[in-house]
Amino acid sequence: MIRIAVAGDVHFASDSVGRLRPHLEADGIQLLLLAGDLTRRGDPGEAAVLARELEGLGFPVVAVLGNHDYHHDAQEELSALLRRAGVTVLEGSATVLRLDGLSVGIAGVKGFGGGFAGASATDFGEPEMKAFVAVTRRSADELETALRTLNADVRIALLHYSPVEGTLAGEPAGLWPFLGSYLLAQAVDRAGAHLVIHGHAHSGSPEACTPGGVRVLNVAQPVIHRPFLVLELDPEREIRIVSPPQSRPQSRGSTRT
Repeated sequence: MIRIAVAGDVHFASDSVGRLRPHLEADGIQLLLLAGDLTRRGDPGEAAVLARELEGLGFPVVAVLGNHDYHHDAQEELSALLRRAGVTVLEGSATVLRLDGLSVGIAGVKGFGGGFAGASATDFGEPEMKAFVAVTRRSADELETALRTLNADVRIALLHYSPVEGTLAGEPAGLWPFLGSYLLAQAVDRAGAHLVIHGHAHSGSPEACTPGGVRVLNVAQPVIHRPFLVLELDPEREIRIVSPPQSRPQSRGSTRT
């Protein structure tokens, strides 16, 4: 039985020391997956705090960046800081890990917006709109290619933006085109995966499925209300949540940007 910790939107900054590591060291975790928005404002100093938190954990850490991590246009420096601490940072790429006799493959992209069936942006009209859609198409294509390269017992897609509407329920509907794209789900369904993990939707819902039936988990910390979820993966490739999301507060507005 493999224990995997998953979380998104950890938004590390100078005051975040100790928010992850003590819990990770206490739960028998064998793999940590981080679904973007690793920092608050994309400042390399914030990434350095997270790097120190994750360095030397004794098990693999795999991450993608989120929109916050791009704010200062220092995403390459952020990624380099994390890689020096031993974190595998994916963007249109994949990695395979051997854990207790099972091979676990992770394909990762940040993703982008664009919307969903019946209410999505199209690459028509102004150059700005074409450029917007082109980013999402490129991200989806890279995700599909990365998934197809995986030769693993279990295949996980690690994103920041959502591939489905189902995990956005709770967010204002007008924001959905900026929270994800159906093109990401199409990529997953064409290439195949056992699980999709994403963040970004702070007021969204915990779980849904792609049109092809692939399970999707929104693991943004404001949704799961804990440092991370713990998943257990058994030799039959069944994945179950050991620590389910805690109850949503009665009133909570969208805090995602």
